[in-house]
Amino acid sequence: MQAFVRRAPAPHLGFMEPQVTVWFDGACPMCGREIALLRRLDRAGRIEFVDIKVGEPASCPLDRTELLARFHARERGRDIVSGAAAFATIWRAIPVLAPLGHLLRLPPLLWAGERLYRGYLRIRPRLQRLTRRMTGGSGIGPV
Repeated sequence: MQAFVRRAPAPHLGFMEPQVTVWFDGACPMCGREIALLRRLDRAGRIEFVDIKVGEPASCPLDRTELLARFHARERGRDIVSGAAAFATIWRAIPVLAPLGHLLRLPPLLWAGERLYRGYLRIRPRLQRLTRRMTGGSGIGPV
């Protein structure tokens, strides 16, 4: 089974080579909402979104369990990053979020962002259950 990959067309350029690849858990209701928002903001098609729940992502050298445990992204020509660093990478590829992505590169802010992300991971299962109940199981609602 192939992983689902969606590239948004860049205005007047057809499809462009993505600058960032993002691996996400398509079965996670909160992840689905967040990815839907990022897709809408990525008007230039700079991000390749790979749903790791749909199939084995051949584009990633990491283990599926590792991919599901944390949010991962890779900027073209760079190493894979996860957690707060992955969010910073994604945000830098979206013009409206780029200033936040650049700020999160600063070591004290990246350290704080990573601590917040780790805290979120501890409560994520409860938040997922709550989101499923609120959305009738789909996890998709207005973003």
